[in-house]
Amino acid sequence: MSELPKNLRYTKNHEWVRQRDDGNLEVGITEHAQEQLGDLVYVELPETGQEVSEGKVCAVVESVKAAADIYSPVAGVIIEVNEDLSSKPELINQDPYGTFIFVLQPQDPKSVETLLDPEGYARLLSEQD
Repeated sequence: MSELPKNLRYTKNHEWVRQRDDGNLEVGITEHAQEQLGDLVYVELPETGQEVSEGKVCAVVESVKAAADIYSPVAGVIIEVNEDLSSKPELINQDPYGTFIFVLQPQDPKSVETLLDPEGYARLLSEQD
């Protein structure tokens, strides 16, 4: 496994979160998640404007092997989706940390601090092996 980006936060469900300068959060899936799934063939994007609760399913990625739910890392509103994934789901396989699935405007800007830091996520992965 390659080095985890230090500027991201992580969830136990293998999503990553990048805080933008405006406080909004880009959300994608980790390298570990896309490796487990294999080649992605479809991404079901959430609706822009949709309110989501922490830990609730808001998107789905499908591979030739399986489908996996994507959970909202924190409560908030979906303000943007990555439309490129509709026609090119493989972008996630090619660059998991550079390809967001959706952008969330968090209800509480500090809620991102409750997510795992890179060290915490690395520990989680080592416990699962």
